[in-house]
Amino acid sequence: MSKTTDRPVDIALIGGGLANGLVAWRLAELRPELSFVLMEAGPEPGGNHTWSFHGEDLTPDELRWFAPFVTYRWDRNLVRFPNRHRRLSSAYLSVSSERFRALLNERFGDRVQTSTSVEAVEREGEETRLVLQDGAQIRARAALDGRGYRPGPHLSLGFQKFLGQEIELAAPHGVAEPTIMDATVPQDDGYRFVYVLPLTPTRLLIEDTYYADAAALDRDGSRAKIDLYRRDHGWLEGDLVREEEGVLPIALSGDIDAFWADREGLPASGLSAALFHPTTGYSLPDAVHLADRIAALPDHSNAALFDATRRQSIETWADRGFFRMLNRLLYLAGDPAERYRILEHFYRLPEPVVSRFYAARLTRGDKLRILTGKPPVSVRSALRVLASRHPQGAYA
Repeated sequence: MSKTTDRPVDIALIGGGLANGLVAWRLAELRPELSFVLMEAGPEPGGNHTWSFHGEDLTPDELRWFAPFVTYRWDRNLVRFPNRHRRLSSAYLSVSSERFRALLNERFGDRVQTSTSVEAVEREGEETRLVLQDGAQIRARAALDGRGYRPGPHLSLGFQKFLGQEIELAAPHGVAEPTIMDATVPQDDGYRFVYVLPLTPTRLLIEDTYYADAAALDRDGSRAKIDLYRRDHGWLEGDLVREEEGVLPIALSGDIDAFWADREGLPASGLSAALFHPTTGYSLPDAVHLADRIAALPDHSNAALFDATRRQSIETWADRGFFRMLNRLLYLAGDPAERYRILEHFYRLPEPVVSRFYAARLTRGDKLRILTGKPPVSVRSALRVLASRHPQGAYA
């Protein structure tokens, strides 16, 4: 398909990341009569990422259609804190950008357009006109913005930031399951932990991760800390295969209606729609949920698509206020160097509660259990944070 179209496509997917890629996949499966184009500003769809999720995060039906994307699967995972080490029996799964990209390219061919930056989105009656960086235009009946989160005045955030290195070791590493959080490392820049995925018997993905107040990433500092972690575990002999990095939003509070009012009728997906787990920053389960919702719509006009994505975002935001309250305790109720204590305290809970936490499906009883027991921060600090009117706190 050329970059200038004579007739409109049904849906222009702006951004070739996880959320829009999955929307394209489900549209092809459930609504093959609809035409679409997937436009990515970078050289390849999917970027350079590893997306992960817990097995309970998706329904059995969602897992069935999503299965082709799963690159790695483990039946257990670990967490380590100074005063608590725990092995959990829940499945953990990851998707590589390489697998994601290969599936999209194989299935969609020239419907995937790379190095295609959308500079302007304009409404013209019932159509949307996309103006590209090179001056070309694409006409569409609807557009879906999946270009990621952009800072704005309506959401108050902390950040989960990381730099990861995929290492091919000279000898087997002996690691059987992922370490989701190793917080036994020195604490720095908020809550710090190391995340380790054993991709093959000789290959590891090691990420230096922070729950921090600022988004700036000290890349050289993280590389040095990963080297130190490798030395401490006897993994020094090996070659760097690739690096990845990211800064994920952690929601503290916000006004989700104002957030959507600023979109001026442009539908959105993924982080552009504020669809992510407020505490973990994971976006894959929400991307799967939204792809199903969009594909099932009887009407894919721009107005219907905007209403559906806005509703999904606002309903999800309203349902997750408890997580934002926990995040305010994590970020605001104590010394940043002591933040790990809140997560360490959380992992005392029964495994089904932990699973429902990651899936963002907590029961009322779960919430009470999370808040009971000896608090990991001072009661006075916790009450001060909970009583304060945090910025943009109408939907906190």
